[in-house]
Amino acid sequence: MPRVKRGTKRRARRKKILERASGYYLTKSKLYRSAKESVERGLKFAYSGRKQKKRQYRSIWIVRIGAAAKLNGLSYSVFINGLKKAGIELDRKILADLAVTDPSGFTALCKQAQVAVA
Repeated sequence: MPRVKRGTKRRARRKKILERASGYYLTKSKLYRSAKESVERGLKFAYSGRKQKKRQYRSIWIVRIGAAAKLNGLSYSVFINGLKKAGIELDRKILADLAVTDPSGFTALCKQAQVAVA
């Protein structure tokens, strides 16, 4: 079996880790072993952070819709229920954007939801 020397492969792998760790504090950006631990930990947080971001955006949208619905005399749950009964299929992202940018349009939606609930 031929002898394998891992010089370039090893260097490339270590270089990739150290490049990802640039900007980390003290040895975490300079020494391979601690850099590798920090990069793996950072990647773990990045993965879970991408999931959390979706949750956080949805909760922001719900807060905005609820606040705008309150201004029109409805609670959030009654408003969403009214939209479903009225057959209006707008997602929360669009509703939150309407609540911020087009209050008169949102008021019209609230009136339709109120009619559907009553």
